[in-house]
Amino acid sequence: MSDTNNIDKIGQLLRQGGMSVTEKRVQILHLFFAQPGNALRHADIEQQLGSMDRVTIYRTLHTFLEKGLLHTIPNADGTAMYALCKDECHEGHHHDDHVHFLCSQCGVTICLDGIVVPQVKLPQGYAARQMEMVISGTCQTCNI
Repeated sequence: MSDTNNIDKIGQLLRQGGMSVTEKRVQILHLFFAQPGNALRHADIEQQLGSMDRVTIYRTLHTFLEKGLLHTIPNADGTAMYALCKDECHEGHHHDDHVHFLCSQCGVTICLDGIVVPQVKLPQGYAARQMEMVISGTCQTCNI
């Protein structure tokens, strides 16, 4: 997808989510569109955008989470990674039931959209709110 198509798609996503199209929002979402399927840490975004302050980045990521544009992936060190949601997600309802893969060699985290998290039958009295599955190993690039 070309850069112009990405910018158009980003503007459309923001408007559909009831958000104004601002330069900072477009810049942050553009990072995710430039690396489809890959998750980013807050620090990755801060490093790549340089001139944007960390509070603005944090607030923007939080807004994108609430609006169903991004989902979080737990990281081994307790921090969150962020990745683009699919079309099934919307405000208040995330449907990111796919597996995430963390490469222990290069550190990249990738959404494996084609692999669904298996259903887990919980004991009576338990209610799941969210389920995440992260597999660690070596990605196809490092495995060569």
